[in-house]
Amino acid sequence: MNRSEFIKTLAAGALISRPFLVHAHKTTYTLALIGSGWWGTNILREALKHGGCRLVALCDVDRNQVQKCYEEVRKISSFNPKIYTDYEELLQKEKPDIVINATPDHWHALIAIAALKSGSHLYLEKPIGHTIAEGQAICKAVADSGKVCTVGFHRRFSPHNVSGMNFLKSGKVGVIKEVRAFVHYNYWPGNPSPEQAIPEGLDWDKWCGPAPLVPYMKSIHPRGWRQRMEFANGQLGDWGPHWFDQILWWTEEIGPKSIHSLASKKIKNDDQNSPESQVVLYEFEEFNCIWEHSNLNGRGQSKTENVGVYFHGTEGTFHMGWMNGWTFYPKDSKSTVIHEDAQLNQPDSQNIDLVWNDFMQSIENKKTPFADIIKGHRATNMSLLGVAALNAGKTLHWDPVKETLGSTDDKLLRRDYRKGYTFPK
Repeated sequence: MNRSEFIKTLAAGALISRPFLVHAHKTTYTLALIGSGWWGTNILREALKHGGCRLVALCDVDRNQVQKCYEEVRKISSFNPKIYTDYEELLQKEKPDIVINATPDHWHALIAIAALKSGSHLYLEKPIGHTIAEGQAICKAVADSGKVCTVGFHRRFSPHNVSGMNFLKSGKVGVIKEVRAFVHYNYWPGNPSPEQAIPEGLDWDKWCGPAPLVPYMKSIHPRGWRQRMEFANGQLGDWGPHWFDQILWWTEEIGPKSIHSLASKKIKNDDQNSPESQVVLYEFEEFNCIWEHSNLNGRGQSKTENVGVYFHGTEGTFHMGWMNGWTFYPKDSKSTVIHEDAQLNQPDSQNIDLVWNDFMQSIENKKTPFADIIKGHRATNMSLLGVAALNAGKTLHWDPVKETLGSTDDKLLRRDYRKGYTFPK
């Protein structure tokens, strides 16, 4: 290697090793983030690393939250995005090419549909909506707009999930008739908190939006809203779509035909109102699926981690996990257990970068993303059908093609919005 080549190599190494810095003049698409909390910032960080976008705006009804996100942006890029508290104003003034919707669940539908109608491609966090009817309206808006919409199913892209799915579909697990998805945590958020003064910089009325206006409590915002049924659907609505997506990826069926659910009576004295412990039985044509979650017991006796899916086959049991990768336990105890570790990014052990890369390629090539809105809708439906069955107190019968429970039960597919907000069609 001569001296000039050595200098070029040294310079290239320096560029690779230093912290990344995004420069606006190298970008192609204008980008806006709506919902700038913990997870929205994670998505945005990976989007900026990609380098194909110019960040023009951040939007949040909580100025404290959006300020933290803005400071993170300034650390890792040269962008100086405008800050909005009203997403409609943002869409009208900035007309971004791409919108990331990382708001709480109860805001997903209205913002997603508005972004699509304004001409934006959409990165939508899961679950895609708070009710099944919202999901149906979002799917219609995607189809009508002709825009690319991807769902944040980073577990669909994780290397061990991809290889694990190939292993499952190879037939090595045998005939699978029983699938069990689970999330087991043993935690307690603390004693009930009294109604508190709304923090300066937070528009609580707008934060509640189409959901009921409840008293402000720190246990709800930030992050605690996932266990409040006004704004989300508990563990089933939060974790369920990820694992149901894995199940629907494996099977050729698009949804269950019947759903029944039971939950334990609440025993912890806290601010949460979602089921602490719930079981849902989904009957498919070719197999049965059981969902179970518990906030009461972490299942310390389990060989695997406390989240994932067990595929029980005639040749053994396959565990599709998260941080521990996947493992196959052969029926023959003398056979070797097969395992593959996970490859995850930090913070928060995710593979958002792979979702974003596919999203950008889908926009460039005008193709359907691997985590498209229909996949997101069907996985979300399974979660919400479990919620509906629990609320109904009976077995529900679902037509996965027509997406109906029948005339008497279809009221379970939606909920009324608060006065001043219109349910999407």
